[in-house]
Amino acid sequence: MALDVSAAIDSLYRSDWDRILASLIRILGDFDLAEEAAQDAFAAAVGQWPKSGMPESPRAWIIQAARNKAIDRIRRRTRFEEKMEWLGVSGSEPSVKPNYDQNEIEDDRLRLIFTCCHPALAVEVQVALTLRTLGGLETEEIARAFLVPTATMAQRLVRAKRKIRDAGIPYVVPGTTEMAERLDSVLTTIYLIFNEGYAATRGVPLVRADLCTEAIRLGRLLRSLLAPNPPPEATALLAMMLLHDSRRDARLNESGELVLLEEQDRSRWNRRQIADALPLVEEALRGGPAPYTLQAAIAALHCRAARPENTDWPQIVRLYGLLERVQPSPIVSLNRAVAVSMADGPEPAFALIETLSSQDVLQDYHLFHATRADLLRRMGSADEAAKSYSRALSLAANESERRFLERRLRELRPPSQ
Repeated sequence: MALDVSAAIDSLYRSDWDRILASLIRILGDFDLAEEAAQDAFAAAVGQWPKSGMPESPRAWIIQAARNKAIDRIRRRTRFEEKMEWLGVSGSEPSVKPNYDQNEIEDDRLRLIFTCCHPALAVEVQVALTLRTLGGLETEEIARAFLVPTATMAQRLVRAKRKIRDAGIPYVVPGTTEMAERLDSVLTTIYLIFNEGYAATRGVPLVRADLCTEAIRLGRLLRSLLAPNPPPEATALLAMMLLHDSRRDARLNESGELVLLEEQDRSRWNRRQIADALPLVEEALRGGPAPYTLQAAIAALHCRAARPENTDWPQIVRLYGLLERVQPSPIVSLNRAVAVSMADGPEPAFALIETLSSQDVLQDYHLFHATRADLLRRMGSADEAAKSYSRALSLAANESERRFLERRLRELRPPSQ
């Protein structure tokens, strides 16, 4: 019995942490106090529930217990009377216990997403705060994900919460006039979380499955909270993440080395996930050619191809052309050049690559040099390709990618040479 209750508490923590914290932040108006009180309440549940049994509504019990724990903490602070008046409570127990219904909690979660991703906060702080409050990740886990000391990440989170408090950033869903800007910040944050999981910047694993899973969960959450008419870009982002993540198991071989898309074993792709995503792509496309929508459409074309030679590369080139107009960037142009190489061969793609060589942002981007090297290799310029592979290797920080580049170099420069 005790083991079952402990498992239930652990499951509640993992599934409902964000709901509980969102409600407490609304009630208490303080990120740190809400987090401390929630942790106290879960600790109390660990001590009480194995003896008393599971309450009828575990989440409501935790929220109410956390509220009481927060009151206890406030009592020990110097501003007790002021805080008590603000909270509108007296005594250790409210005379009428509030009803923490599902709609109220879901509204709290939506408010929390937009608060964490307020444009006044730096993007990297938005990502960290979202993972901490909505993902329930510990500060140490977030620091490890982004390869910074735990103390550094803790300071970032403290400063972010302080800025929300001192700047009076409202704990609300923005109105219609502000929604576009704020939604962009939310989508960017979720995208960055996924991108770090899909291709880790540094370290040994190429894929951080935990971050991919968390980003997809947040994408589903955002879309469901904006129902019944979620914005097309929210739908497109979720579809794109599902499609890219569907190829996760095929992206590495048994030795943990990178496997290129055209060489992947497509039987290992998650077909159920692809089937879930494709209708979302169609839905998003009805909203017009927006950035995430176009990226989702490109990913869909890859996932629809049963074999590499079935890939509709001309259509992918056209979609990247649209993306260049909608959201111009050197990275998009680089990806378009790769698509051109698959549709028309390496020579026209190499001409495009050379026009990008003056872009400062690409000079320290290892994938630019790796792409240039691959085109040179396919064109038969082994020596020049080796130079570009060496440059890419000097810039790559992920071990899986480094091993791939080293293998390419060995193929161009056999030991006998």
